[in-house]
Amino acid sequence: MIDISNLHTGLFIGGGWRDAGETFTTLNPATGQPLAELAAAGSADVDAAVTAATSAYRGDWGALAPSRRGALLHRLADLVERDLEQLAALESIDMGRPVGMGAAMMIPNLIGTLRYYAGWADKINGELIANDGYLGGPVPTHAYTRRDPIGVVAAIVPWNAPLMILGWKLAPALACGNAVIVKPSEDASLSILRLAELVDEAGFPPGTVNVLTGVGKVAGEALALHPGIHKISFTGSTEVGRSIVRNSAVNFKRTALELGGKAPQVIFDDADLDAAIQGSAMGLFFNQGEVCAAGTRILAHRKVYEAVLEGLKAAAEAQIVGDPFDPATTMGPLVNARQRDRVVGYLRKGADEGADVIAGGNAPDGPGFFVNPTVLAGRNDMVVSREEIFGPVGVVIPFDSDDEAVELANDNQYGLSATIWTTDVSRAHGISARIDAGAIGVNGWSPLAPQLPWGGVKASGVGRELGYEGILSYTEPKTITVIL
Repeated sequence: MIDISNLHTGLFIGGGWRDAGETFTTLNPATGQPLAELAAAGSADVDAAVTAATSAYRGDWGALAPSRRGALLHRLADLVERDLEQLAALESIDMGRPVGMGAAMMIPNLIGTLRYYAGWADKINGELIANDGYLGGPVPTHAYTRRDPIGVVAAIVPWNAPLMILGWKLAPALACGNAVIVKPSEDASLSILRLAELVDEAGFPPGTVNVLTGVGKVAGEALALHPGIHKISFTGSTEVGRSIVRNSAVNFKRTALELGGKAPQVIFDDADLDAAIQGSAMGLFFNQGEVCAAGTRILAHRKVYEAVLEGLKAAAEAQIVGDPFDPATTMGPLVNARQRDRVVGYLRKGADEGADVIAGGNAPDGPGFFVNPTVLAGRNDMVVSREEIFGPVGVVIPFDSDDEAVELANDNQYGLSATIWTTDVSRAHGISARIDAGAIGVNGWSPLAPQLPWGGVKASGVGRELGYEGILSYTEPKTITVIL
């Protein structure tokens, strides 16, 4: 367990901490007991944060040399690395993830992302453009583009991987010279509040990064509507993403939306079956299944269908559900009672539609917001196969041919990611090209790295994060033509 008594719980605006007019209480998902009382930002606090961010963007931060921006990002990465164990523990006590998982994967991803974009800060260039002359005539021109920062960016972050996903937004935005206002989820704010303390320690100019805790319906909506915000980057549900698009239309904000998913994992009959079952189980149960890219539709060739069912049943029954701070635990609680009840509701829907319970299928008695890891055998037309559950629940569906596998994989409103398990290189490339998803993993679930663009198609969102795409998404191209 971790002591949070010395952590700032107010709003971080303009380089300082302040109270809000209201507060809200968060719960420990492992016990259901009160955890912390945090400031709840209102519209006046959003105004103050926008003012501070605008001042930084037009002042000290905007005037900073690109290499100096990179140095500050490197400094922040060093501080995160120093406090890695503390940050992982804060996320575990806040949202339920086993603490070792955060320390091994989530926080290192944040560190890597900060360092990757620190290297980009002084390498953001426009280009010279050859053309036919002024109005196509004989008078020559000197034409070129700049890539300028957008301005003030609002980063709205979910509760399932707060620091990792914030890094995907914060690091490229800062490398490009933008100022940022962060809105954490009300269910998982503690690690981001600690990161705000590290931003201050690193020496970023006041107002460069601001953090507003609070309720999404109030603070998040105010950010989406505010005319001083130039871009919103949001990760969360498709329903909220649609509302952000509507609200951002007030001043034609740029938006980047990473939304829901219902990722297929396609296991062909030539796959390394042991690796495919182990990897599919990871994609299904990692982070309690609270992952947009969770591989919750396991499409198994009929020749290996029974073996996949048996393998995933064994994997589910091997999970140790319990205290996130117990080293033996492999799966913690869901983030809150509402999410637990939502997942249990889907288990009932699956039973009503005739899905066979291979493993799990219920929530254990006792305190905390736990759900047992669940494997169902079913069809692609079931509600549990079509809607994002965001919990440790997967459906295994048989197929008989490559064409049927592709048809099943694409027969869903979402298109964030997919996994293909095969030893046939030609099949891997061919099937990858035909599946509607923003990111495909072959013989490995959800490979994430700062260098690899990430984002979805269809109802999984618009825009990309990470890689060079992250630089493009936080800059505006400006064309300048000089008549010679």
